[in-house]
Amino acid sequence: NTSIFVTELHGKGLHVIHKSIGTGLFIFMCWSAVAPAMAAEDTSKLKAALATLLPGTTPDSIKPSAIAGMYEVTFGATVLYMTQDGRYLLRGDLIDAERGENLTEAARSQARLKIINAIDETSMIVYAPKKVKHTVTVFTDPDCGYCRKMHSAMQEYNKRGIKIRYVAFPRSGVDTPSYEKSVSVWCAKDRAAAMTRAKGGAEIVKKTCDDPVRRHLQAVREIGISGTPTLILEDGSLIPGYVPAERLAEVLDEHKGGS
Repeated sequence: NTSIFVTELHGKGLHVIHKSIGTGLFIFMCWSAVAPAMAAEDTSKLKAALATLLPGTTPDSIKPSAIAGMYEVTFGATVLYMTQDGRYLLRGDLIDAERGENLTEAARSQARLKIINAIDETSMIVYAPKKVKHTVTVFTDPDCGYCRKMHSAMQEYNKRGIKIRYVAFPRSGVDTPSYEKSVSVWCAKDRAAAMTRAKGGAEIVKKTCDDPVRRHLQAVREIGISGTPTLILEDGSLIPGYVPAERLAEVLDEHKGGS
């Protein structure tokens, strides 16, 4: 059986109903309920329900989904589905069974790209080969063991034409030793060399400046990243954890070929 959560809103009360439906019915829904995008309609009730459910927040987008009567609502890279009247809210992956396509993941990928593209590359620490074949954005922590393992193979990534762009994610949070180390690295005259020293275990001279670390942490929250290293590919796909250079090159070629 496939389980889904249906959220029913009654005024200010939130009641979560767990329903279990058979796989056959689920497939039927995927095949028969998919409809062309709806014309622009009144979403005032939907917005009011969201304001009650998530006070103080504003969705990044509200648009018709592939299912008639349902809207796709995004907060950063979080994708939800809600009925026009604001009564039902679904959280889960919407699959186009005919095409075998995960529509929700496609929406997440586009949202991730939007967040990443809003970060100026000059605020990142970049290790690029002479001839760039692929670009990977990596959320990294100088004290993370697997981040250090990945960094030690930087020449292998570059040799395969992979440009690595580091974005700061000190997992311990603001005003912690890892956070201060990240700030010091980003404030160094030679950021790339400072990162190499930090990930090699060397002491880093403490520095402060108008650094981008807090802005990078905002992107972490928007995307919903919880660990390091986290890789964001050129198509917005997310890969959690360390991936050896040879395997990453294969994955990137596969994604490029499938785009």
